[in-house]
Amino acid sequence: MAKFFGNLHLVLATGLILAIIVIACFTGWTGESARDITDDVLRWLHLFFGVLWIGLLYYLNFVQVPTMPAIPAELKPAINGHIAPKVLFFFRYGALLTVLTGLIIAFHNGYGAQALTFKGNGADGINLIGLGMWLALIMAFNVWFIIWPAQKKILGIVEASAEEKAAVAPRALIASRTNVLLSLPMFYCMVSANLG
Repeated sequence: MAKFFGNLHLVLATGLILAIIVIACFTGWTGESARDITDDVLRWLHLFFGVLWIGLLYYLNFVQVPTMPAIPAELKPAINGHIAPKVLFFFRYGALLTVLTGLIIAFHNGYGAQALTFKGNGADGINLIGLGMWLALIMAFNVWFIIWPAQKKILGIVEASAEEKAAVAPRALIASRTNVLLSLPMFYCMVSANLG
Protein backbone atom coordinates (compact mmCIF):
# COMPACT_ATOMS: atom_id res chain seq x y z
CA MET A 1 0.00 0.00 0.00
CA ALA A 2 2.82 2.42 0.86
CA LYS A 3 4.48 1.68 -2.49
CA PHE A 4 1.26 2.50 -4.36
CA PHE A 5 0.66 5.79 -2.51
CA GLY A 6 4.36 6.64 -2.77
CA ASN A 7 4.04 6.75 -6.57
CA LEU A 8 2.20 9.96 -7.53
CA HIS A 9 1.91 8.98 -11.20
CA LEU A 10 0.28 5.67 -10.31
CA VAL A 11 -2.14 7.38 -7.92
CA LEU A 12 -3.07 9.94 -10.60
CA ALA A 13 -3.51 7.27 -13.27
CA THR A 14 -5.71 5.22 -10.94
CA GLY A 15 -7.74 8.32 -10.04
CA LEU A 16 -8.19 9.10 -13.74
CA ILE A 17 -9.38 5.56 -14.43
CA LEU A 18 -11.83 5.78 -11.52
CA ALA A 19 -13.12 9.12 -12.81
CA ILE A 20 -13.67 7.63 -16.28
CA ILE A 21 -15.52 4.68 -14.73
CA VAL A 22 -17.75 7.05 -12.75
CA ILE A 23 -18.44 9.16 -15.85
CA ALA A 24 -19.17 6.05 -17.93
CA CYS A 25 -21.48 4.58 -15.27
CA PHE A 26 -23.36 7.82 -14.76
CA THR A 27 -23.70 8.36 -18.49
CA GLY A 28 -25.04 4.83 -18.91
CA TRP A 29 -27.72 5.40 -16.28
CA THR A 30 -28.93 8.66 -17.75
CA GLY A 31 -28.77 7.67 -21.42
CA GLU A 32 -26.65 10.65 -22.39
CA SER A 33 -25.30 11.00 -25.91
CA ALA A 34 -21.65 10.90 -26.94
CA ARG A 35 -21.76 14.73 -27.09
CA ASP A 36 -22.87 14.79 -23.45
CA ILE A 37 -20.11 12.36 -22.47
CA THR A 38 -17.55 14.62 -24.18
CA ASP A 39 -18.99 17.60 -22.32
CA ASP A 40 -18.81 15.71 -19.00
CA VAL A 41 -15.15 14.79 -19.59
CA LEU A 42 -14.28 18.36 -20.63
CA ARG A 43 -16.00 19.80 -17.56
CA TRP A 44 -14.18 17.31 -15.33
CA LEU A 45 -10.83 18.25 -16.91
CA HIS A 46 -11.68 21.96 -16.59
CA LEU A 47 -12.41 21.51 -12.90
CA PHE A 48 -9.27 19.41 -12.33
CA PHE A 49 -6.97 21.93 -14.01
CA GLY A 50 -8.77 24.83 -12.30
CA VAL A 51 -8.28 23.28 -8.87
CA LEU A 52 -4.61 22.72 -9.68
CA TRP A 53 -4.15 26.31 -10.86
CA ILE A 54 -6.05 28.13 -8.14
CA GLY A 55 -4.84 25.74 -5.43
CA LEU A 56 -1.25 26.62 -6.31
CA LEU A 57 -2.14 30.33 -6.56
CA TYR A 58 -3.46 30.17 -3.01
CA TYR A 59 -0.50 28.06 -1.81
CA LEU A 60 1.93 30.63 -3.21
CA ASN A 61 0.06 33.61 -1.74
CA PHE A 62 -1.09 32.15 1.57
CA VAL A 63 1.92 29.94 2.41
CA GLN A 64 5.12 30.24 0.39
CA VAL A 65 5.45 33.99 -0.21
CA PRO A 66 4.57 35.05 3.36
CA THR A 67 6.84 32.35 4.82
CA MET A 68 9.95 33.06 2.70
CA PRO A 69 11.23 35.97 4.85
CA ALA A 70 11.30 33.66 7.92
CA ILE A 71 13.24 30.90 6.17
CA PRO A 72 16.96 30.85 7.01
CA ALA A 73 19.18 31.97 4.11
CA GLU A 74 20.90 28.58 3.88
CA LEU A 75 17.53 26.85 3.23
CA LYS A 76 16.24 29.27 0.56
CA PRO A 77 18.27 27.68 -2.28
CA ALA A 78 16.39 24.41 -1.73
CA ILE A 79 13.06 26.19 -2.14
CA ASN A 80 14.14 28.44 -5.01
CA GLY A 81 16.06 25.72 -6.79
CA HIS A 82 13.75 22.73 -6.36
CA ILE A 83 10.28 23.50 -4.98
CA ALA A 84 9.43 26.84 -6.61
CA PRO A 85 10.28 25.80 -10.20
CA LYS A 86 8.10 22.68 -9.87
CA VAL A 87 5.25 24.68 -8.31
CA LEU A 88 5.48 27.28 -11.06
CA PHE A 89 5.47 24.59 -13.77
CA PHE A 90 2.18 23.12 -12.53
CA PHE A 91 0.86 26.62 -11.78
CA ARG A 92 1.34 27.97 -15.30
CA TYR A 93 0.23 24.81 -17.12
CA GLY A 94 -2.76 24.51 -14.79
CA ALA A 95 -3.69 28.05 -15.87
CA LEU A 96 -3.21 27.26 -19.55
CA LEU A 97 -5.18 24.02 -19.47
CA THR A 98 -7.97 25.54 -17.37
CA VAL A 99 -8.43 28.31 -19.93
CA LEU A 100 -8.18 25.95 -22.91
CA THR A 101 -10.69 23.45 -21.53
CA GLY A 102 -13.03 26.29 -20.56
CA LEU A 103 -12.92 27.77 -24.06
CA ILE A 104 -13.40 24.33 -25.62
CA ILE A 105 -16.46 23.74 -23.40
CA ALA A 106 -17.93 27.14 -24.31
CA PHE A 107 -17.49 26.64 -28.05
CA HIS A 108 -18.46 22.93 -27.89
CA ASN A 109 -21.77 24.02 -26.35
CA GLY A 110 -22.30 26.92 -28.75
CA TYR A 111 -22.02 29.87 -26.40
CA GLY A 112 -18.31 30.74 -26.65
CA ALA A 113 -18.55 33.71 -29.01
CA GLN A 114 -21.66 35.00 -27.24
CA ALA A 115 -20.02 34.79 -23.84
CA LEU A 116 -16.74 36.40 -24.90
CA THR A 117 -18.60 39.32 -26.49
CA PHE A 118 -21.12 39.58 -23.60
CA LYS A 119 -24.07 39.07 -25.97
CA GLY A 120 -27.27 37.59 -24.67
CA ASN A 121 -29.10 38.59 -21.56
CA GLY A 122 -28.08 38.05 -17.97
CA ALA A 123 -30.96 35.68 -17.27
CA ASP A 124 -29.48 32.97 -19.48
CA GLY A 125 -26.09 33.23 -17.79
CA ILE A 126 -24.15 34.22 -20.90
CA ASN A 127 -23.03 37.57 -19.49
CA LEU A 128 -22.06 36.01 -16.17
CA ILE A 129 -20.07 33.19 -17.76
CA GLY A 130 -18.52 35.73 -20.16
CA LEU A 131 -17.38 37.84 -17.23
CA GLY A 132 -15.91 34.73 -15.57
CA MET A 133 -14.14 33.78 -18.80
CA TRP A 134 -12.61 37.25 -19.15
CA LEU A 135 -11.48 37.27 -15.53
CA ALA A 136 -9.80 33.88 -16.09
CA LEU A 137 -8.15 35.15 -19.30
CA ILE A 138 -6.75 38.16 -17.45
CA MET A 139 -5.49 35.88 -14.69
CA ALA A 140 -3.85 33.50 -17.19
CA PHE A 141 -2.23 36.47 -18.93
CA ASN A 142 -0.79 37.54 -15.56
CA VAL A 143 0.59 34.03 -14.99
CA TRP A 144 2.28 33.66 -18.36
CA PHE A 145 3.35 37.22 -19.17
CA ILE A 146 4.06 38.86 -15.81
CA ILE A 147 4.53 36.28 -13.05
CA TRP A 148 6.45 33.60 -14.96
CA PRO A 149 8.94 35.93 -16.72
CA ALA A 150 9.63 37.63 -13.38
CA GLN A 151 10.02 34.32 -11.53
CA LYS A 152 12.48 33.05 -14.13
CA LYS A 153 14.71 36.01 -13.21
CA ILE A 154 14.08 35.78 -9.47
CA LEU A 155 14.85 32.04 -9.37
CA GLY A 156 17.91 32.33 -11.60
CA ILE A 157 16.42 30.29 -14.44
CA VAL A 158 17.46 33.16 -16.74
CA GLU A 159 20.33 35.55 -16.12
CA ALA A 160 19.37 38.72 -14.26
CA SER A 161 21.21 41.22 -12.13
CA ALA A 162 20.25 41.86 -8.52
CA GLU A 163 18.69 45.15 -9.67
CA GLU A 164 16.59 43.38 -12.32
CA LYS A 165 15.41 40.82 -9.78
CA ALA A 166 14.49 43.57 -7.35
CA ALA A 167 12.60 45.42 -10.09
CA VAL A 168 10.48 42.46 -11.23
CA ALA A 169 9.63 41.08 -7.77
CA PRO A 170 7.00 43.74 -6.92
CA ARG A 171 5.39 43.33 -10.38
CA ALA A 172 5.15 39.59 -9.90
CA LEU A 173 3.64 40.04 -6.44
CA ILE A 174 1.08 42.58 -7.70
CA ALA A 175 0.09 40.28 -10.59
CA SER A 176 -0.20 37.32 -8.23
CA ARG A 177 -2.27 39.25 -5.68
CA THR A 178 -4.42 40.59 -8.54
CA ASN A 179 -5.11 36.98 -9.46
CA VAL A 180 -6.15 36.20 -5.87
CA LEU A 181 -8.47 39.20 -5.98
CA LEU A 182 -9.95 38.26 -9.38
CA SER A 183 -10.32 34.59 -8.43
CA LEU A 184 -13.08 35.40 -5.95
CA PRO A 185 -15.56 37.02 -8.38
CA MET A 186 -14.44 34.57 -11.10
CA PHE A 187 -15.53 31.65 -8.89
CA TYR A 188 -18.94 33.25 -8.43
CA CYS A 189 -19.32 33.70 -12.19
CA MET A 190 -18.33 30.12 -12.91
CA VAL A 191 -20.57 28.44 -10.38
CA SER A 192 -23.57 30.76 -10.73
CA ALA A 193 -23.92 31.04 -14.52
CA ASN A 194 -26.96 29.02 -15.60
CA LEU A 195 -25.96 27.46 -18.90
CA GLY A 196 -28.58 24.75 -18.94
